[in-house]
Amino acid sequence: MRARLVYWGRLLLSSFVLFIAVITVLFFLLEIAPGDPVQSLVGDVPLSDEFRAQITAAYGLDQPVWDRYLRYLGNVLTGNLGYSFGTNNEPVLDLILDRAGNTLALTLPAFAISTLGGVLLGSIAARTRRRWLDGGLSGIAVALFSVPNFWLGMLLIMTFSIGLGWFPTQGKSPYGASGIDLRHLVLPVITMATSELAYKTRIMRSSMIEALGQDFVDTARSKGLSRRRILWRHALPNALLPMVTVSGYSLGFVLAGSVLVERVFGWPGMGLLFVDAIERQNNMVVLGVVIVLTAAIIVINIVTDVVYGLVDPRLRARFDPGRPDRTAPQAAAAERG
Repeated sequence: MRARLVYWGRLLLSSFVLFIAVITVLFFLLEIAPGDPVQSLVGDVPLSDEFRAQITAAYGLDQPVWDRYLRYLGNVLTGNLGYSFGTNNEPVLDLILDRAGNTLALTLPAFAISTLGGVLLGSIAARTRRRWLDGGLSGIAVALFSVPNFWLGMLLIMTFSIGLGWFPTQGKSPYGASGIDLRHLVLPVITMATSELAYKTRIMRSSMIEALGQDFVDTARSKGLSRRRILWRHALPNALLPMVTVSGYSLGFVLAGSVLVERVFGWPGMGLLFVDAIERQNNMVVLGVVIVLTAAIIVINIVTDVVYGLVDPRLRARFDPGRPDRTAPQAAAAERG
């Protein structure tokens, strides 16, 4: 029990340090970035010295950088991400929450499709190893993993939107309508899921091949079990262990990758908000989006570690030395067969 508490304590501490480091690095990078946020705020119009001083004081830009950093860090730790540079002076957190649902509407289906499809295709490729189907699936996976998602998105728009007219090119719904239209969702989800599907297929193939080479598979074959039952009942549960880690980390990549996909498809999510904020030099929104994404990825990684510790008997034996060390769940699976 003590070893478990020490492990989780170190994990939480390292995650917190990483979170603070991301905020610090990004804050000072934006401080030294070229450009004039005051001029970007008012637009391409001449500014008097008095008006510039008034705006600078209103947003606290006249304070020393370390004072602003410490004040901002304290606000973030209490859930206050500041206010957007603009006429409405809206809270950054409200702007992000308004867009978060649209981003999740893309990332969650893409994550589910890539994970389930990767497990299925990787298992089939491993089952048909050294045959034409395995070679075809592996070759397609390598090719799709190498394709940048923004290029794939533009290719899909040119083919299925402009060429065939099957799907719309921009937005989440027809003009004047509310909610999310499924026809607007198809191409962005495919774009986001493709590279992750290819990557997970390769990982699952390797993991399944390793599982099929274990002694418990030979034991199951000696008992006369069918090849299909050996694959799906015994090999698959053990081959899924690496996929737990890969799937958890890939969700963070999908969230981060939504920035480019939303830009290509004009999808009004956090990614498009982030790009617009960069173009307008709205530093508070840029910081806010990165902080929210960083916090989400850190939480996902922690949950992934927790789940992996629950499903992997080797980690359970490490934290609970009093239990018998069942480092071979394959043998138990074969016995159940």
